[in-house]
Amino acid sequence: MTQPFSAWKVGAPYYTSCLAAGVILALLFRTSGWIWVSVPVLAAGCFTLYFFRDPPRVISAESNEIVAPADGRIVGVDVLESCPYYEGPCKRIAIFLSILDVHVNRAPVSGTVYRIEYKPGEFRPAMKKEAGDHNEANTLYMDSDIGRVTVRQISGLVARRIICIAEDGHDLEQGQKFGMIRFGSRTELFLPPNAEPCVTLNDKVKAGTTIVARV
Repeated sequence: MTQPFSAWKVGAPYYTSCLAAGVILALLFRTSGWIWVSVPVLAAGCFTLYFFRDPPRVISAESNEIVAPADGRIVGVDVLESCPYYEGPCKRIAIFLSILDVHVNRAPVSGTVYRIEYKPGEFRPAMKKEAGDHNEANTLYMDSDIGRVTVRQISGLVARRIICIAEDGHDLEQGQKFGMIRFGSRTELFLPPNAEPCVTLNDKVKAGTTIVARV
């Protein structure tokens, strides 16, 4: 089993340093006309605190249902004749996460992680399809009762760090948090060919709660 994941803990060095710097600047310039220099620093700290929010989710999917691995907007629902993760065709569902979305990633199904593969790469805009092929990415391979399911965490134009606490051999429950991508990204879900997508382009989804496909 993986240890509990906390986005608040991951983001602590960012929002605490920004807020502390803003408070220090405000104190230093409180008696002068330069106190305004603390405002953008405090605003950055507040936004960073907001970015690393980690709201609770109630997982209520059926055993044949697959939930979204990320919050965001559906930017792709495809049938692939071939891909690196399956022998033969598969289904792909792509989710774009803006910097305003919750960035915690959750397991789409219950199963066992049998492989994790990290790939360094570029930082192209994550809403574009080619980002999946060229950008930095981390791929999580899972065995489940409905077959093999693959989740790919992809960095974006602003995102510069993919976090994944799952390891080979770990069991994940459906909706369990296993990582996040910092500051804008893309998450792709690869499913067996018999999976039937339940979402269409531009649908908004929430990790762990929105049903994106059924088998």
